[in-house]
Amino acid sequence: MRIFISTGEVSGDLQGAILIKALKQQAAIADIELEITALGGDRMKQAGATILGDTTSIGSVGLLEALPFVLPTLKLQSITKKYLSDNIPDALVLIDYAAPNIAIGRYVKKHLPQIPIIYYIAPQDWAVPMLGNAAKLTNFVDKLLAIFPQEANYYQQKGIDTIWVGHPLLDRIKNVPNREKSRQLLNISPEQTIITLLPASRRQEIKQMLPAIGEAAHLIQQQIPDIHFLIPVSLDIYRDAISAVVEQYQLSATIIENKTLEAIAAADIAITKSGTVNLEIALLNIPQVVLYRVHPITAWLARNLLKIDVPLMSPPNLIVDREIVPELQQESATPSNIANTSLELLSNPAKCQKMIANYQKMRSLLGEIGVGEKAAKEILQFNKQS
Repeated sequence: MRIFISTGEVSGDLQGAILIKALKQQAAIADIELEITALGGDRMKQAGATILGDTTSIGSVGLLEALPFVLPTLKLQSITKKYLSDNIPDALVLIDYAAPNIAIGRYVKKHLPQIPIIYYIAPQDWAVPMLGNAAKLTNFVDKLLAIFPQEANYYQQKGIDTIWVGHPLLDRIKNVPNREKSRQLLNISPEQTIITLLPASRRQEIKQMLPAIGEAAHLIQQQIPDIHFLIPVSLDIYRDAISAVVEQYQLSATIIENKTLEAIAAADIAITKSGTVNLEIALLNIPQVVLYRVHPITAWLARNLLKIDVPLMSPPNLIVDREIVPELQQESATPSNIANTSLELLSNPAKCQKMIANYQKMRSLLGEIGVGEKAAKEILQFNKQS
């Protein structure tokens, strides 16, 4: 069976790798010879896919922010369309990465209709319906594998054949070392106060959020001189920028590679950009402060011309439809606000415990461990030989 997977950004590469491992395992059980080609990154390559193009650093949130990636994306789209035409797969799996994947899905439905199309981790129209992607998906998706119950209900109501499989991060975090073991691995004493900073998985976030997080860390360090920061690096290309901020603000910090989950598990709190990582933090029961900023012009266009209102954007808040983790969006995401919100968490154990209790409600809405196995079985059902 030949499968083509298309995804983008760091989070897509992560989700793709989890799925590929599950596909390999389930294919072996079913005695299916499996060949996987993909748009993705190093994690997916390590999991066993042949990477047609690296999309981990081609992604953005916002109108202006997307402009630098238009030509690279179009080039990869062209390469992908030719590859699919010359190498007809048994199934096309689209993971997240809404705009590029919708373009590929539409092309395949029109020109290669014999290829079944499965969407896994669909656009978040269930949370922000004004995104307007659902109507597009109804025209080309053969099967939708939903990761949230609300997502499943939403797309079922739109007439798409949908099944809820649960969230793949449940599989990812099941073997993460606890706080004590993570600190031992990272050579951190049990008594040390640790804040883990997670500023960026996209290039725009290096510009829009890293400086604010760096200055906020400096303000916190002034209040708590013996604080120490852990900063996982999502992509190597961001390391120099992160190192420069650490040097600029003279932060007591350790830059971490390949141990993001351990760096989170070892923390007292996390300061983080909005995204998939918020769920990882919540599933590891670490209190967090979430922020997000886009270019001011993008924010103005979204509010005033597109009339897009996003009262909640962090996944833990979206899942329970209320604010269980503090969000600082756009103008509110100032260094002083980030620092003050973080210091309040550090000094208020009751507030942290309430957040962790709310995490349990969120966790109950994510399904059960074995998500990758469920998704893989659904995809392998499209095997022409079955």
